[in-house]
Formats: sequence, structure tokens, C-alpha cells
Amino acid sequence: MARGNPASKAKSTVSEDDIGEIDTILGFHIRLAHGMVYRHFTETFTDLGLTQKQVSVLWLVDDHPEIAQADIGRRLQIDRATVMAIVNRLQKRGYIERGKSTSDKRRQTLHLTPTGHEALVGARECILEHERWLKGRFTPGEINTLVEMLRRIHE
Repeated sequence: MARGNPASKAKSTVSEDDIGEIDTILGFHIRLAHGMVYRHFTETFTDLGLTQKQVSVLWLVDDHPEIAQADIGRRLQIDRATVMAIVNRLQKRGYIERGKSTSDKRRQTLHLTPTGHEALVGARECILEHERWLKGRFTPGEINTLVEMLRRIHE
């Protein structure tokens, strides 16, 4: 009576979805989660023609009139060159204007134009849709815990 190779028999019983030991790597799961959230965000925002970073900048400028470009980078943890490129794109689209600070003439500040405010209103509607999708996977308590745990990583 011929016996099959035990190793090949064991392999055939392993699920095709089994990824092995990498399943124990936290960073791997964070990357997968980030990818899924980013894909959904991008799909939700397709019609607006705005990126996640552009929306974040618009929102921050709206919440903090006359904010300086350097402050945006620090608060959103984006390097200076990237912030400058984002602000330049938003300014070209007529969403943001640069100006002098009313309190410190040496400081260049940013504010939304009416067109930028309209774009942000549309973006906020998309964000609410995206957030409903994302938060729908968790209870309110789990959301609070998850945010607290993620802050431990990025703060």
C-alpha cells in the first residue's frame, strides 16, 4: 500500500487564505488596514478631485483662519516641501489665498476662498460617508479605544 508524502497531505489541508507566521505581525495588519481605508477614501473622493492631504489642509485652514504654512506641516506631520506643493496646488485651483498676518507682518498666512469653502463643504460630506463606512465596523467604545491606541503610535 503506497503512502503519500505527509508534507504534501498537510499542505492540501491548509487554507488558501493562510498567510502563515506573517499573520502575527502587527505592522502587517496596520498596513492592510491602512490600504483598505485609503482605497475607500479614494473611491469616495473620486468626483471631488482632492487628495486626503489636500482635504486635511483645507479643513485646517478653515478651522484656523490665518494659519501659517509651517504650522500646517507641524500639525499634520507633513514635511515643508509637501505642504508647499499642496498649498500651491490649492492656490492654483482658487481654493486658498496667501496673505500677510494681521498680527505679524513678517508671517505669511492662508485662508480659504469662497470656492475653497465650497470644496470643503463637499469634502466634508464625503468624509461623513467614509466615516460611516469605517465606524460601522466598530462599537462606539471600540472606536474610542482604537483611536487611543493609534495615538500611542503616531504621537
